[in-house]
Amino acid sequence: MSYTVLARKLRPAGFDALVGQEHVIKALKHGLDHDRLHHAYLFTGTRGVGKTTIARILAKCLNCEKGVSSTPCGQCSVCTEVAENRFMDLIEVDAASRTGIDDTRDLLDNAQYLPTSGRYKVYLIDEVHMLSRASFNALLKTLEEPPPHVKFLLATTDPKKVPVTVLSRCLQFQLKNLSAESIAQYLAKVLTQEAVEFENDATHLIGKSAQGSMRDALSITDQAIGFGGGKLLYQDVADMLGAVGRNELDAVMSALAGGQASEILRITADLSERSADFQTVLGDVIGSLHAMAVDHAVNGGGDTTFDPETVQLFYQIAVMGYRDMSIVPDPRTGFEMTLLRMLAFAPQEQSIPRLEPRGIVVGAKTETPRQTSANAPPTPSSGPRPQLDAPTQLDLTRVEMPEMQASFWYDLVATLPLSGVSKMIVEHSVLLERTNERWFCVLDQAHDMLLNDAQVAAISRAVSEHIGSSVQMSIVIGSIASETPAARALRINALRQQHAQSVLESDKNVRSLLDVFDGRLEGVSPVSADRTGNRTEQQ
Repeated sequence: MSYTVLARKLRPAGFDALVGQEHVIKALKHGLDHDRLHHAYLFTGTRGVGKTTIARILAKCLNCEKGVSSTPCGQCSVCTEVAENRFMDLIEVDAASRTGIDDTRDLLDNAQYLPTSGRYKVYLIDEVHMLSRASFNALLKTLEEPPPHVKFLLATTDPKKVPVTVLSRCLQFQLKNLSAESIAQYLAKVLTQEAVEFENDATHLIGKSAQGSMRDALSITDQAIGFGGGKLLYQDVADMLGAVGRNELDAVMSALAGGQASEILRITADLSERSADFQTVLGDVIGSLHAMAVDHAVNGGGDTTFDPETVQLFYQIAVMGYRDMSIVPDPRTGFEMTLLRMLAFAPQEQSIPRLEPRGIVVGAKTETPRQTSANAPPTPSSGPRPQLDAPTQLDLTRVEMPEMQASFWYDLVATLPLSGVSKMIVEHSVLLERTNERWFCVLDQAHDMLLNDAQVAAISRAVSEHIGSSVQMSIVIGSIASETPAARALRINALRQQHAQSVLESDKNVRSLLDVFDGRLEGVSPVSADRTGNRTEQQ
């Protein structure tokens, strides 16, 4: 038996099976159950929200052999024929392909004849706004004086193109876009019934990507199941749609926060290799900035990355960039230029939540006094009393990590379940001292704008969960002389790159191919070279 796609297999057979259009269903049910029937209905809305589906259910309700009601039996010959698209008195017309006056006249000439087997002859005209002016004029005459056995069901995605004379003779129903949450819940229910293994994150990503269209959501689900070999997994859906996850978005926001143009270019290159949709990624950036603006307005913005003025500035730049994505020569270029424009126009005084003067331990509020001159008094502390004293005689102008801590810290950072800003903080820090409950770290001063209390708390939780005991982290800002995990990863990757280059250049087979085809090595890179430098495959 041939496979039936989900969008067709799961088309609702009754009003109760529809999702998200309760305001339309309630009005139609009341009219059907109380014999308050209009001769013409107009259903408007974007693609895939249920316009033609509701029209077909209405045609079934009007002609069911059990009588006119909002609950057709679904078993009689009429209900069966409507479901199978072979009911003689349901005339479906695609106005996009039959726009001429002759087509409309032929259609309406038959309206005067009684139904073949049903109670009403139902004309379902899809994309009615595509009819020509002459066709609308011909239709208008029938709408003014319709035969009692004729019902018109019109559907359109652009009601503004329908003449007001036609609109005034129809009952109009505006169908809403479905929310991402309602689509995700419906997909979870459907996949459970279909015995398909799925992840909730995958259904939520599809719900967001469908942009309010249930049909699009089901089509994406069908494709994703095939892509995932019978399973619906988040990573498969993200790869298929070219979407980005929370980690990538956090990395973009962190690069903006740190003013790191080179990091923005690196992230963009990674997204390009994954064939990401840059317009969608920029839309996610806009959504993140909107969330920050809401947090500022409602909660005071304590957990946001930028201050209110910078959020508004970046949001406006992002919206302008999003608008221009359709006219730029290359989406990647448009995305890069939008982010670089944010850096270029960022206020001189960075709008990132600023830390206390360097030397203050953000997590435990421990202060290491800093003097502006040899005779200047220590900077007074407004915070609570220290919970963890800094190592004595600590020179924050040149911090070196003890050898006994280095190996442990490198391995720990590589395996900590952190992402975004928190991960960047630990990658650019060194561990100086640790006891069973208290650890003391120094963050490189080049990344001090990333540090705040929320990030320290997140790092403390991650370390505690990873080692299985409670740990209180304290982090100060300083100039690091030792190799941080990030610097170590870059060094290892550079060595791997150099080794891969030398291996291929000395390989006899490669040299033979280059000689035969008069070729040259354009570039060599290790396979799956991550930031921790753990893997060593080469290509």
